[in-house]
Amino acid sequence: MRLLTYLSILFFIMNTNCNTSEKNTQTEDRVQIAEDTKAILVQENLDLHQLNSNNLNILLVAYKDLDKLSVFAKSTEDRTYKRIKEYKICARSGQLGPKKAEGDRQVPEGFYHINRFNPKSKFYLSLGINYPNAYDLSKNYTGSDIFIHGKCETVGCLPMTDELIKEIYLYALWAKESGQEKVPVYIFPFEMTDENMKKYKSQVDESTFSFWQNIQEGYQLFHKKHQELETKVENQKYIFIS
Repeated sequence: MRLLTYLSILFFIMNTNCNTSEKNTQTEDRVQIAEDTKAILVQENLDLHQLNSNNLNILLVAYKDLDKLSVFAKSTEDRTYKRIKEYKICARSGQLGPKKAEGDRQVPEGFYHINRFNPKSKFYLSLGINYPNAYDLSKNYTGSDIFIHGKCETVGCLPMTDELIKEIYLYALWAKESGQEKVPVYIFPFEMTDENMKKYKSQVDESTFSFWQNIQEGYQLFHKKHQELETKVENQKYIFIS
């Protein structure tokens, strides 16, 4: 009985993160495979938008209800981003609303950045998101290992399929190699128009809607200026510095 209990707990822990490195020795170089199979396609898209892989910054925006991930990009010396690509998020877990606890299967909402590259993920390639961030910590939210990754399964991450993560990984890698230390990742429950705010208000509690009103400020500011947001956290709220 004790063994069964231990195994059950172990299974739960293993399935509350959507990404860990593979336990077996990986012999294939997945980044090289991505370069070999997707570099021309990604470079052609950059060329179309008059951008250079050696002089690149990117910014990612995800909408949970639309299952959509948008790639915005600019040259390193510019301030203004433009959307250059949209991808379909392959699967979703949880409901609309922020992630609050380890194992709740929720996808975070808010303003994050990529804090690690994992070329040996059990989900092919993956890009780690810095959840919990300062806001989440101020709310005592728990959890870890939130990724944008390959395959088409999730317990709180953004799965893109192996083929699409190759492209997204290259955009992020080239931005990193161009000197971008933190690739912003903004995750919204939906396109945060006033109309959609009214539409979804009845589906959540007061605290979640108040949080949505807070991040709507960032949504509106980004879509007005198309620039990376400068944020800080005060009194358990995002503050947006214009």
